[in-house]
Amino acid sequence: MRAWHFTEMPYPNIPPFDELKNTRVTIPSRLFDPKIGADLYNRYLDEHCIADELGLDIMLNEHHASASCLDSCVPLPAAILARQTTKARILILGNPVANRGEPVRIAEEMAMIDCISRGRLDVGFVRGVPTEINPANSNPTLTNDRLWEGIDLAMRAWTTHDGPFNYEGRFWHKRAVNIWPRPYQQPHPPVWITGSTDRENVRKVAQHGFTFATFLQPYENTRSLFDEYRKHYVDAGVPHQGGTAFLPLVFTADSDTEAEQGAQELLWYIRSNKTEPQFKNPPGYASIALNVQALQGKFAGRTEAVRQQGLDYMMEQGILIAGTPDKVTARIRKFYDQVGGFDHLLMMQQAGHLDHQRTVRSMTLFAKEVYPRIMDLPPAVASRTPEPALAE
Repeated sequence: MRAWHFTEMPYPNIPPFDELKNTRVTIPSRLFDPKIGADLYNRYLDEHCIADELGLDIMLNEHHASASCLDSCVPLPAAILARQTTKARILILGNPVANRGEPVRIAEEMAMIDCISRGRLDVGFVRGVPTEINPANSNPTLTNDRLWEGIDLAMRAWTTHDGPFNYEGRFWHKRAVNIWPRPYQQPHPPVWITGSTDRENVRKVAQHGFTFATFLQPYENTRSLFDEYRKHYVDAGVPHQGGTAFLPLVFTADSDTEAEQGAQELLWYIRSNKTEPQFKNPPGYASIALNVQALQGKFAGRTEAVRQQGLDYMMEQGILIAGTPDKVTARIRKFYDQVGGFDHLLMMQQAGHLDHQRTVRSMTLFAKEVYPRIMDLPPAVASRTPEPALAE
């Protein structure tokens, strides 16, 4: 198992949630102080560099018009960390290709970062969360189709080396695609997809041999999604790397009291996602079947209901893992068994007002006292194939 350090780079210095209609989409930028923001950006980058020194991998993501995530352009911190780190793999999870106008530009950006890092990049593609439909002015009924066509175009750009090719798709029409540079890893960096509760999308991820990741879901939901992935992965017989990944909130502490305090602060992330209904589920983004299942409570890990739950529920479901090193180890192993195994632990180890000192202490305890006891957990899909070959 590989372990990845993650923070959404939050801006927690906002009014209390009960004084705001939204913490996304319409939250006014006058609440952002650039001086505080500068300190936070540099602090979060420092923590990623510390993760590299501790032997952890690094995960980054991107959101827009949101106080919970200051990373609005994920290639920028990825490029910085490609130069400032030496060992960690750098996972972008992910590029919102469905909402960006130019997949070829994404392919170029990722190839350049892969070269700067000397082949340490993992590339994730995402459809984009529902709240980003409005800022992107996207048609919610088309974002899933745009996601898969954008991936196809980017991958063809990475793997075509004999000069320009023409691309005629539904959404993109390119006369001469010929990216420079090409990726350092050949045929391309490992590819990840996340955020889908749609079984058809899970099937596609598996059949392409991509890594599938899901976030903050109760263990029964996670098990169902992972089982669906594993079934189609085996059926497809794809020779790619594949694998499954789960993201919980994680806090490791010297005592139970400190662990509970840190865990409560991490819950800021779940409670901060305050969004009005028209932004939360734009018409056409989710299928009718998924909307029916949501009304039946099938996705309780990502709904208002779970945000009202306390620490005990979060811990029981595996959404949050906190405690002393012994307890964190035991809880990860328990969740691993509950979901039938998984290959990557994506850890949100910082959120809200959790300060630098306690974040680094938690990261350090995990890296030194927990990680050595879970890294030998066997792959849940197939053994990781050798890293992609380097460019000749």
